[in-house]
Amino acid sequence: MVRQPEMKPCAPKHIASITPYPPGKPIEELEREYGISGSIKLASNENPLGPSPKAIEAVLATLSKLNRYPDGSGFYLRKKLAEKYCIPFDGVVLGNGSNEIIELVIRAFLTPGDEVIMPAPSFLLYRLVVQWMGGKPIPVPLKTNLGIDLEKMAEAVTAKTKVIFLTNPNNPTGTVISKRDFDALLLNVPREVVVVLDEAYIEFNTNPDTPSGFDYICRNGPGVVVLRTFSKAYGLAGLRIGFGAMDPDIASFLNRVRQPFNTASVAQAAALAALDDEEFLRRTQETVWGGLQYLYNEIEKMGLKYIPSEANFFLIEVACEAKRLFEAMLRHGVIIRSMASYGMERFIRVNAGLPEENRRFVRTLSQLLAEMDLTDSNGGQGLPRIGACPGPDPGSEAGSGGVQNQ
Repeated sequence: MVRQPEMKPCAPKHIASITPYPPGKPIEELEREYGISGSIKLASNENPLGPSPKAIEAVLATLSKLNRYPDGSGFYLRKKLAEKYCIPFDGVVLGNGSNEIIELVIRAFLTPGDEVIMPAPSFLLYRLVVQWMGGKPIPVPLKTNLGIDLEKMAEAVTAKTKVIFLTNPNNPTGTVISKRDFDALLLNVPREVVVVLDEAYIEFNTNPDTPSGFDYICRNGPGVVVLRTFSKAYGLAGLRIGFGAMDPDIASFLNRVRQPFNTASVAQAAALAALDDEEFLRRTQETVWGGLQYLYNEIEKMGLKYIPSEANFFLIEVACEAKRLFEAMLRHGVIIRSMASYGMERFIRVNAGLPEENRRFVRTLSQLLAEMDLTDSNGGQGLPRIGACPGPDPGSEAGSGGVQNQ
């Protein structure tokens, strides 16, 4: 009998060329491997207070109905969002985290070969989703102050441009764009281009000159899609619930490519309750703002440079390879984020935690900086390269579950 050769699946070239993200390891597994206990995680911009108490109550009340499919329209949550933010009910699309809305926009409006403009560095998922669809990511480097260069992004628009992604505040820099600059961008972008304003961290913003995306979704000009998430300020990262707000005509296209039951009943119930938990949101904001100020002060005492942030995280420049410091901190049970995967080899990113977590981070960082050889191969001159995102960096994602979600 002649043995037939094994058949191998043949993926399209644009899929085969993508470097997959390895999943991050659970904290429990990291502790076992490193022989440590009591680790703290300041790497994934999560809510240090946990989930909203009202959301927990709503989840418990929903558990007895798990035999039923969720409401595929998300009627009550969409109605609550429309009333709270004065946005059109038919323009609200729920997602499995705001990540899914990113995918729906690309799936609805992109064809192979189309271009999508995005800041660099910014949220890594933009580039990945565009590549999944066979599109061409067009990264636009940040300005020297690490702000998003909206003027250069407008100049990058071509006849092939279908979507522009903006993160406000930006991840990983924490910087925000101004109303004036955003208005100027919209005036210089063709009406057929979709502008996605990702506001995953907007609840932590204190800059009054920052635009609110909800003010733009039904104006004349390019279609604006606003992304919001319950993962950060409301502490529901584990339930994966977010939404997009947009003109109903745009929403109709997203709903054509959205799976019927894309958000779970427990997630919808938790988000609905969390919207009423103003006390929890206030405590979260105060914890983050106070934590950031404490960390800024301590970092200054160490003589390190940092980037002030309007999110719940910030960047710190260190005089060694960020991956090296990430590994050293991990062995001490403090999980942070190396920015090497963003092309920022000398930066780490840390989110504000509980007061005791912030103090432990400061103690550990101070100890390691004193112990490590921090000789700078550039003689202390110059800054790390900051540019288009290279490939994924598995080491920087330990304990964070692969590519970070929103």
